[in-house]
Amino acid sequence: MVESAKRLNPAVIIACGGLVLLLSIGVRNSFGIFLQPISAELGWSREVFALTLAIQNLFWGVSQPFAGMIADRYGSGRVIVVGALIYAAGLLLMSVSSTPLSTHITIGVMIGIGIGGCGFAIVLASVGRSVPPERRAMALGFASALGSFGQFSLLPLGQVLIDGQGWSMTFVVFGVMMLLIVPLASMLSGRPASTPEAESLSLREALREAAGHSGFLYLNAGFFVCGFHVTFIATHLPAYVGDLGLSPTLGAWALGTVGLFNIIGSLLAGILGDRFSKKYLLSFLYMARAVVITLFILTPPSTLTVLLFAGSMGLLWLSTVPLTSALVAQLFGTQYMSTLFGIVFFSHQIGAFLGAWLGGRLYVETGSYEITWWVSVGLGVMSSLLHWPIDERPAARFAGTA
Repeated sequence: MVESAKRLNPAVIIACGGLVLLLSIGVRNSFGIFLQPISAELGWSREVFALTLAIQNLFWGVSQPFAGMIADRYGSGRVIVVGALIYAAGLLLMSVSSTPLSTHITIGVMIGIGIGGCGFAIVLASVGRSVPPERRAMALGFASALGSFGQFSLLPLGQVLIDGQGWSMTFVVFGVMMLLIVPLASMLSGRPASTPEAESLSLREALREAAGHSGFLYLNAGFFVCGFHVTFIATHLPAYVGDLGLSPTLGAWALGTVGLFNIIGSLLAGILGDRFSKKYLLSFLYMARAVVITLFILTPPSTLTVLLFAGSMGLLWLSTVPLTSALVAQLFGTQYMSTLFGIVFFSHQIGAFLGAWLGGRLYVETGSYEITWWVSVGLGVMSSLLHWPIDERPAARFAGTA
């Protein structure tokens, strides 16, 4: 429950939160289809644009805990509006950028900070506070599923715009679309309501308690792997598909297919997360990713194998998000959920930085993505094992706020 939104129907909050994610995450996950046309037109190696997306993920991660702290103290709506405006400005300025430095600043720094204000941590914390604990994972799953529909719908739209109008005009269209977040943010305004337990708990104490909880540390390590996986694939899959001798358009449709099946995966994760152990579900998801990636790189390439891989990865894509965010709330309550999930998400973005940059760097060095694919497999197995020992019981000091 939030102080300024007590009368709002939770369904409205979930829907508006999902629409914000549809726009912010949908546009963000379309950047992979820009790698080849921008690199070709401006004469860059793939590493330049990959480094830009790596910078974006790093600034997204660095800004996320601070955005969470501000949202927990002053309300989510203001943070979402500011984030959307910075995001839109970055997209519009990128449309007239032509140097690596300007691209690093616009797509990298500006959009990284912008999405930190209107991305998962802020939106899902607002959604999570609007429903009781026994329905929280499902609510987070529904909001995440709407965000997944953004990837499914905006990726093909982006490819059509690039083919017809060029990458520069596509950034203009996306920048204008981002302004639609501003009115939606009014439905997500407010900050956590005070409770007797929370009134005696300072932010510093909350951070100290989380840092001393092994489950919080395991979640940080596991979410690092999630960031590596999704950003490497979102950034480099279209180019990898082209390297296989298949149509570049297939790469865009593959990422769109990831988004489509991600809707199903996010919904299932939310439903199952309210019924079964979240840590075991997360262990299964990461091990399944390792298996799917292994089968993909060992199978002869074809349109069918690419789409099967995309659909399978889509089921496992952001299904980790409602489970991880719900587990943070289960362990520590919702009073500082934006901040604590923001810290976990920072770990995600460190992995994302490495996934985007390392994929491009190793490609330049070896002419192949093979090493990065196998690194992804190893990380998936590691993350699966890391989630197994998490103690899912609420931390003693936070049990009353969950």
